This record gives sequence, C-alpha cells and structure tokens, in this order.
Amino acid sequence: MKYYIITGEPSGDIHASNLVSEIKLIDNNNQIRAWGGERLSAENISIAKNIKETSFMGLWNVIKNISKIKSNLSFCKRDIVNFNPDALILVDYPGFNLKIAEFAKNKGFKVYYYISPKVWAWNESRIAKIKSFIDHLIVIFPFEVDFFSKFNLNVAYFGNPLLDEISNNELKFSLKSVKPIIALLPGSRLQEIKSILPIMLSVIDYFPNYQFIIAANKMISLDIYKKIIDNKNVDLVFGETYGLLNNSKYALVTSGTATLETALFNVPQIICYRTNYLTYLIAKTIIKTKYISLVNILLNRLAVKELIQSQLNTQNLKKELDFIINDSRKIYQDYKILKKQLNEKGASKKIAEFIYSSI
Repeated sequence: MKYYIITGEPSGDIHASNLVSEIKLIDNNNQIRAWGGERLSAENISIAKNIKETSFMGLWNVIKNISKIKSNLSFCKRDIVNFNPDALILVDYPGFNLKIAEFAKNKGFKVYYYISPKVWAWNESRIAKIKSFIDHLIVIFPFEVDFFSKFNLNVAYFGNPLLDEISNNELKFSLKSVKPIIALLPGSRLQEIKSILPIMLSVIDYFPNYQFIIAANKMISLDIYKKIIDNKNVDLVFGETYGLLNNSKYALVTSGTATLETALFNVPQIICYRTNYLTYLIAKTIIKTKYISLVNILLNRLAVKELIQSQLNTQNLKKELDFIINDSRKIYQDYKILKKQLNEKGASKKIAEFIYSSI
C-alpha cells in the first residue's frame, strides 16, 4: 500500500520514523513518501521535503516566512495527488496539517492524524475541523480519549510512543563525571535558551558537589551556548539528551515533552519556564490547563514543582533543588503512577497494525 506522511518538526520526525519502521514489517508492498528529517531519511523512503525547509518556530518566524509556507502548502497538495496514497498520515504540526487534512478529505483520501492537536489545552475551535476532515484520530495520552469522545470523534489510544523511543535508544553519553550529574534541559528554541538557561546556570555555585551538564540542541550553535555559559563550571552535550538523563540524579527542565521524558527516566525535576511578558499574558488568557508540565497535566496535580515567569529566579530555584536533593520519595512514587497510566511499550507497532488493517 502507499503511505504519505507529513511531519514538520524533529519530534514528529522521530515518532514517524518509528511508525515507518513498523509499517515496513507488516506491509511488504509498502511505498512510503514523507516530509521528514534525519530519522525518516534514515528509513530509506522517498522524502518529499526536509523539515529544515518547513519548521518555523515562533509567531514572528511564521509571519516572516508566510510566502514560503504558502508555497509548501501548494507543493504538498500537488504532491499528494501525484503520489495518490492509500493513507495520508499527518503527524502533529497542526497549523499546516489541518489545512492539508481539509484538502485531502475533499479529494477523497483516507486521513489519519497521529499525535493530535492539543485542543484540550487551547484552540478548541479546531475540533470542528478534526471532526470534518479526519477519519481516524490517534492520540498519545490516555485522557485524550475521553476528551475527544465527548465530541463523537473516532479516537484511539495505543500507548505513548516515547516509551518505544526510549527503549530503542542507544543512550549514548560521551562525558564521564566523578560527581553526580544535574541535567539542564533549557529547551530547543533560541528564545527559550536565552531566557531560561542563564537562570539555571545561576545556581551552579551553590551545588559544588554536583556536575551540571546542558542537553544542547544541534540546531543551535556552540558559540551561542558559550556566550551564555561564560565562565560557569558546566559541560554540554549535543544530541545526547537521553544518555544524559540516563546518567543524571536530578534535572532542571523547560516545559514541554522533555518533562515527560525526564519522568520516564525516573529523574526528579524542577520545571523552569519564562517568556516575554506579552507572550505570557496571551498564553495565560488562551491556555486552559492548570499546569504547564506534561507530568502534572497527566497526573492532574502538582507532582513536580513549576517555576514560571517571576517565580523562576535564583533564590527559588536553589530552594527547590535543595528540596528534591534532600527528599525525592514522593516524586518517584508519582513517576511510578505516571508510567502505569501511559501503558506498556509497543505503541508504534500497534498504530502501524491499526492503520494497515483499517485502510
């Protein structure tokens, strides 16, 4: 069968590559064309567009590249029609993918949406589009089934693919440390790194018995990190986040998927988030969740401390880090509940089987 897959960001590229690997095992006559990055390219499939050409993060970046985005949309529509897939699999990337879903559905293609838009957090108006243009919605958090079912959507949950990614990862880690490690995960976006990393670094001198190591993003140059680090006693690794977490005792983490990844590695963490004041005010108005960490959202309580905006300062961060170093028992208990909630491994295999059998 023929599969057309669209990802737009590195995380989608990872999960789509694991899905493709499983599709190949069950469909010997597969033809796969995709929008992807390094991971999908490594699967030796036809790449229509590299995500380096399609990933525009932040409002200003989107506005600045609006003509490029329109051009990508036009190309994608033509390419889908020319390829004529049996299944169109949209992976996250909702701003772009929901537009493609409408086009594809109107053309009679079967549309699967994998890693649904987070409409439970904001922009609930997208539900009408999902209902109209998506044949099968595949979610990655158990609570999303109940949420989308309220709107009579065809929704399925097979487990969280992060469990597969972690299980299959080599956990490469190039550094050695005689001291216990505190991991710093300051985010993947330049704006986040510039805003949050300096505050993370400000507590280093208070914990001389620990080695602080930054999980650096390969898309950000070493020079930028060096400028922020200045003379601080800190190391960094590029592209080795899982290896770092696997070797860490504690972590300071910018909100996002990294908070869930840190929990799955059983590392006690503090959530750190700060953005410009206007962005924060807008987000506070439109975001409906009580928490910003996926750990807390999934458990529906404050299991890990969140330091947001003005709360994120040296004094508070030192205090909270002291606290988890002295006693992390409750965090470990909550992580255990979280892992049980997410189900067992094998999500990618189950999703591939579901798509193959329902085409």
